[in-house]
Amino acid sequence: MNSGPLGMSSSTSEFCGSCGLQGGTYLDQAYPGTPHRFPISEQPLFVPGVWGPCLSAMVPDMWLNEGGQSATGRLIDHVVKGHTAYSQLQEKAQQRVPFTGENVYSYLNSHLSLMANSDSAVDLLGSSLHVWPDFHGNRSPLADPTLKGMVVGLSLSQTLDDLALLYLATIQALALGTLHILEAMKQAGHDIRTLFLCGGLSKNSLFVQIHANATGLPVVLPDQMEAVLVGAAVLGACASRDYSNIQEAMEKMAKVGKVVQPNREVQSFYERKYKVFLQLFSHQREYQALMNHT
Repeated sequence: MNSGPLGMSSSTSEFCGSCGLQGGTYLDQAYPGTPHRFPISEQPLFVPGVWGPCLSAMVPDMWLNEGGQSATGRLIDHVVKGHTAYSQLQEKAQQRVPFTGENVYSYLNSHLSLMANSDSAVDLLGSSLHVWPDFHGNRSPLADPTLKGMVVGLSLSQTLDDLALLYLATIQALALGTLHILEAMKQAGHDIRTLFLCGGLSKNSLFVQIHANATGLPVVLPDQMEAVLVGAAVLGACASRDYSNIQEAMEKMAKVGKVVQPNREVQSFYERKYKVFLQLFSHQREYQALMNHT
């Protein structure tokens, strides 16, 4: 046997994150990293606008599809930091007593909770503000880099409340974009019943809950929030032959943490908002056709 040093090829962060997300079962679940969606299946499934299927791309002898959004965290930053009330938001977050060191997004989450009625879900605040999130084109499932972002429902007001509502509508749009991808995958034969979420945005409780609510699926978070580092360790343990295969390493080293269930009381709200979401895309196509007509 070769006694030299063992080596392994590099891996992308989203693949590492998926490997470090859970142990045990992984068949036909969706792994939304930031901003990737990875369903795994025993048989190859071809999904329009989605990469793959690729054999053994992440788990040996399993087929992987990869759908994704062109921007998620970057889009949220763009919307929040580009708003007139952003400086006021920074001041409010820093002046909170006692100071907890929370970031502006944690403050926005708390602010939205205060804006909502005590007996009403925060989600419902987004009933009159709608976003199409393809500010950097659409990767999946439309595969159209020419698409642009859209916002419907703006007013002349530019208060901190308005910033919070735009932030909420943007997160809702990203969640509906995930639903759009999942629907395409389901139509191709995937039977997705659970989301496993990792990446930086998995630390944002509102982002996680809205993804559960909009898709109607439970969202599983990793026991260790830095799932990418755990996944890298899983791959390293396989390379060093501490485990016989990646499945065994995932089962031993990656653990399930919190499970976030969807709020069924807002199901009809998101069914209606998803219809608006799809119409935004249809309208943009219509506008392009009108302006391209000579």
